[in-house]
This record gives sequence, structure tokens and C-alpha cells, in this order.
Amino acid sequence: MSRPTTDGPRVGIWLIGARGGVAVTSIAGLIAQQQGLADGTGLVSTLPPFANLPLVEWNNLVVGGHDIRQAPLIDELERLHTQSRVLSPALVESCREELAKIESRIRPGTLWNVGTRIKQLAEPAAAGRSSDSGINNAKSASDVVAAVQADLAAFKEDNALEQVVVINLASTEVSPEDTDAWPATWDELKISLPTADCPLPASSLYAIAALDAGMPYVNFTPSLGSALPALDDLAHQRGTCHAGRDGKTGETLMKSVLAPMFAARNLEVMSWVGHNIFGNLDGKVLDDPANKQSKLSSKGNLLGDILGYAPQSHISIEHIESLGDWKTAWDHIHFRGFLNTPMTLQFTWQGCDSLLAAPLVLDLARFTLLARERGETGTLDFLASFFKSPLGEGDQAFAAQYERLLAWVNSYSE
Repeated sequence: MSRPTTDGPRVGIWLIGARGGVAVTSIAGLIAQQQGLADGTGLVSTLPPFANLPLVEWNNLVVGGHDIRQAPLIDELERLHTQSRVLSPALVESCREELAKIESRIRPGTLWNVGTRIKQLAEPAAAGRSSDSGINNAKSASDVVAAVQADLAAFKEDNALEQVVVINLASTEVSPEDTDAWPATWDELKISLPTADCPLPASSLYAIAALDAGMPYVNFTPSLGSALPALDDLAHQRGTCHAGRDGKTGETLMKSVLAPMFAARNLEVMSWVGHNIFGNLDGKVLDDPANKQSKLSSKGNLLGDILGYAPQSHISIEHIESLGDWKTAWDHIHFRGFLNTPMTLQFTWQGCDSLLAAPLVLDLARFTLLARERGETGTLDFLASFFKSPLGEGDQAFAAQYERLLAWVNSYSE
């Protein structure tokens, strides 16, 4: 495989949760593309329909990020290889030098309203901040936003970057209550930021920091992020864009493909049950009922939207430590056919969580950066096919979502 050439301005990818499995796998995937060690398998942006888009070249992408932990990036990559049995030894070695460089671009993250389970992940040394700033000594949400923006500005300046996209890959937060009652405009919402009891979670403060600085923001997690109408208003005011929510990589991807089939054939889905087991850090966080509820809500929404009615459903998520980064989903679909005949469809989905997510992270970075360059503002709803709970309006069926992505591509050449 040939090594990609460098052409065009340098741009940054700032990863929230930069030391996690998905982030480190995304970085490894980027390095593999930069060094010509991998083909485009798994990457939507390398498919033929997108060949003529002026997407950022792999060699022009620079990575930095925030994290509440301090474990070296190479340790996570080696863990994926030795414990989860993915990634070749050659790839791990080829990433070692670049990962050491990226280490210097990772800053301690905020623990503001992240919930008890995520706070437990923060190592004691990460609870403070180095002498040049104090994100976790912040007295208000405004202080957190200012500290994050300082990190983003330094990253952009130190690396001579034209633009930076911020992508949230952190662990799932507990969902705040009564968000529907929160102010719908940025001017109203920002009044709460200087207070010590601001209810906004960390994911939303990262979003505010990015959008207020004119940088696009992508929420790959079920956390609140930029889902509030007030943050969409902020994006419009600052002339930038955002997308999310919760990357669609496995069982829910299958639901978004199969449910339209039942609807199109007029087969009544009476019940749809899914059991999920996996063993990585995300699974450990989701073992807490409060954090798990955020994920269950994201996974469970689309059936009613696609079918036009809500069948009985059940979704379980269990942490099985020995599985490492591998996850398995068993689904049982009970449906009613012609002449009231009950039938079943069952499937098993097994995949490596980080390897399913990482290429989508790189795709989203490239598509979002291009949208920002084109001057698109607010919610990027053409990216709905990448998310379980996509922001904006539109069909939940995967085929329809992918057609919207293709329509966006076609609009570029018009």
C-alpha cells in the first residue's frame, strides 16, 4: 500500500476520552492510514461515492485531547493486542513513536457533573491539574469552559492548525433530569455557566467550549453533549456545526436495517429482545444503573420510529470482564405473519467494540471538517446514519439515512 501524500492545510482532531479504547484505536487507525499500512476497509469516507470530495488527507490530521486518566496511550494499544487479541504486533510497534508524540498533546479533563462511576476512574494525580491551569479546581462551569478553550487554542496554535474538530469519546455520563425544561436559547442558557451549581454535564461543557470557539463538535456517546436546542443556537451564532449522538456500530445498526424490512412487508413485530455483553471500560461504566439508563434510552428509541408502533421490547447490557473489548448481542424477534402465524428471527452479533467504532470516528472527523469548511452551521443531520439517536429531523431507517449522506455529497458538486 502506498503512503498518502500531504496536500492542503493541517487540521486537528481533539478527542475527549483520548486514552480510551475507541480513541486509541482511532489514533492507531489514523497512523496506519498515514503510514500506508492499511486499506480503507471499514471507512465510509473511502468508498467510491466520496472519492471526489475534498476531504482532509490523512497526513494532514493532528491528534490531541482530554482525559481524566493518565495511563500511557501505548499501554491501551498493547492491552487491545494482548487481552482483546486484536491488532497485529507490527501495527502496535509502528504506532509507538507517534503515540509518544501525541502524549504531549493530551490534557487532564474535567470531572464536572460526570457522575460517581466516572469520577472513580480518575487517577489521584488526574484529579488536579498541572501548574499552568486548573480545570478541576474550577469554581464554575464558566471556568471549565475557559480552561478547555485555553487547551484547544494552544493545540491549534502550537501545531499551526487551520481548524480543529472536537469529538467526544468519553464514558457515558448519567443523564441530567428535566432537560426539556432548560432554556432553548444560548443567551438564556449561558446565564447558568458562572454559577457553582450549573447542571450542565462535562460533555455539554466540552461542546460549549468548542462551538463558542467556532470549532465543530461531534458527540459519539449517549451523553447529553450538544443535544440541547440552546447549543444548536450557539452553533448557529458562531457559524459552526455539530453532530451526534451515540455511535451506531452493532446491534442498533442491525435494528435500523432489519426493522424497515418488517415494516415494508407488513409483518407485525410483537416483541424484540436484545441481550448485550462486553468487558471493556465502557462496559464497566455502564454496569452502574444510572449510567446504563442513558445507553438503554439511546438503544431503544428507533423501533417505534421505524415501525410506527412500539412493540414489547427489552434490552439488557451486562459487563463481563473476561471479554475485554469484544461484545456479543443476541436478539430475538417475535413477529406475526400472514393468517396470524407467529414466527421468529434470531441473530447474534459479535464484534470488537473499538474496531467497529474507530473508523466511524475518522469518517466523522473528515465529513464534519468539510462541512465546517463549506460554511454549514447547526446540526449536521446528513450524518444520521452514524448515530443511534441522531440529532435533527429524519428517518431512523439506515438505508434512508445513508441516502441523505449521498444527497449531501451530490449537493457538493451542484
